[in-house]
Amino acid sequence: MDHMDDLTVTGCERCPELVTSRSRIVDGVGPADADVLFVGEAPGEHEDDDGEPFVGRSGTVLDDALRDAGLARADVRITNCVRCRPPENRDPRSEELANCRGYLEREIELVDPTVIVTLGKVPGEHLLGRDVAVTSEAGSIETVAIGDAHRRVLVCVHPAATLYDRSQQETFEETIRQAADLAGGGGQAELGDF
Repeated sequence: MDHMDDLTVTGCERCPELVTSRSRIVDGVGPADADVLFVGEAPGEHEDDDGEPFVGRSGTVLDDALRDAGLARADVRITNCVRCRPPENRDPRSEELANCRGYLEREIELVDPTVIVTLGKVPGEHLLGRDVAVTSEAGSIETVAIGDAHRRVLVCVHPAATLYDRSQQETFEETIRQAADLAGGGGQAELGDF
């Protein structure tokens, strides 16, 4: 598993404000050859504490939706556009996204997922390179050039949106099912927790 080292970022100090606000760099987690790669915005407080993306309430929502779609968290890879917690959980700034972009592209290249799922507005806009109306575009797929390859990107609402707006829950769960189907649904996915 030594190739995983390519997926680990150590000692980055490109964003002075984030270096100050983080307690650690939060790298992606999950198999280095996952079929589905989820991309969030940036670590929050729980992620910064645990060193893992999407823990806490958002992580529980994601885990539940994955399970319902026949996927386990252990089957997918989860990462963020920015690997360090912004102060007060503000949105990452464009230069911070740009500073971290190379790490994200390298991760996408190495994992080589069948589908990339963007969780929320920031990652959707970052990878599609345009304004995204997440609520109305959830479930739509675009093929985008990322690095040297064309990738399928599936727009999804952020799991936290389901906590504040119950109508988003069905949209979220449907999009996760769609991701599972795109990934082939076969193989290890069917061994889920049934």
